[in-house]
Amino acid sequence: MSADDDTSLDRALRDAGLATLAVRAGQIRSPEGEHSEAMFLTSSYVFANAAEAAARFSGEQPGNVYSRYTNPGVRTFEQRIAAMEGAEQAVATSSGMAAILSTCMALLKTGDHIVCSRSVFGTTTVLFNKFMAKFGVEVSWVELTDLKAWEDAICAETRLLFLETPSNPLCEVADLTALAALAKKHGVLLVVDNCFCTPVLQRPLEWGADIIIHSATKYLDGQGRCLGGVVLGRAELMEEVLGFVRSAGPTMSPFNAWVFTKGLETLKLRMQAHSASAMELALWLQQQPAVEKVFYAGLAEHPGHDLARQQQSAFGGVLSFRVKGGREQAWQVLDSTRMLSLTANLGDAKTTIIHPATTTHGRLSDEDKMQVGITENLIRVAVGLEDIADIKADLQRGLSAL
Repeated sequence: MSADDDTSLDRALRDAGLATLAVRAGQIRSPEGEHSEAMFLTSSYVFANAAEAAARFSGEQPGNVYSRYTNPGVRTFEQRIAAMEGAEQAVATSSGMAAILSTCMALLKTGDHIVCSRSVFGTTTVLFNKFMAKFGVEVSWVELTDLKAWEDAICAETRLLFLETPSNPLCEVADLTALAALAKKHGVLLVVDNCFCTPVLQRPLEWGADIIIHSATKYLDGQGRCLGGVVLGRAELMEEVLGFVRSAGPTMSPFNAWVFTKGLETLKLRMQAHSASAMELALWLQQQPAVEKVFYAGLAEHPGHDLARQQQSAFGGVLSFRVKGGREQAWQVLDSTRMLSLTANLGDAKTTIIHPATTTHGRLSDEDKMQVGITENLIRVAVGLEDIADIKADLQRGLSAL
């Protein structure tokens, strides 16, 4: 695609809807004129002459240098997801955890401080407590929905407020407007992991967030094929993140970027389907005698229901529930299923089921698990795209035996 064509397309997409951006934004055509996005499977690029090579390496001339930090296919994915989130710039990484690490390494230094929700992915907790601590970065942990706790934890050294909303796995919902106001008041950055919602259901920048994190491995792919992550936000912040990725190398591969780009094309349709089936499953689970409690923001009695209705266009595909009993009963439900995939991944076309206390949050101490509600009888389900009647029937095999 020529520069003129690219500019014309950018103008045409300026006011485009999310579904259109998911299909059209950021596309780069080679001189071959391919309709579907191409993969650029190359480690390096050939320069016309020595002067061009020098100009590219110095940054004086735009263009590709080395696929650790410049690749046309990766750039297409970055531009497309940035358009969908309403961000100035995106930086793709090798995994969702690499996205979090790259953000921290780029924007923090020894002596800095993070305030983080307790209700985050277990590996995020380990990254902050074990590894960021080695670099002299301190973390204070607070309840996601307790605004006073957030403010009380902020100190002169605080640089980031970090959270997931809805949370994993109890679907707690944060008040993004209130937290953004708090961050602005204290001159700190609000970082939101938007993995559960994607830009289809929630756009945190519109509610005042500064940075968005995605594990592209989840819904952005949608079929459990590849690992990847992405950081999005203002260009000045993203240039710092890109600088770390360029130097340290937690880079998204061109092949994975192509998979994620194609995944974005169906993201809106998939998120609507995931959400509809999860809502139906949550209501069904509430009626099962063996189920003690269901956690899903789509349920009217969920504490975050009204807030989720304001911030989200639907409630997502992930829910969790407690069975009557303990670990033995929870494992019995998992082991009795025949169709559902017993795996920790989520955001897949295939429904997945997992026991968080011994897997995704297994490295947390018993005290930490208790604080965030990860009980031995808790089961998380990421609802896929199968017929909802078949999902219910598979869960019923285990529930009916309790």
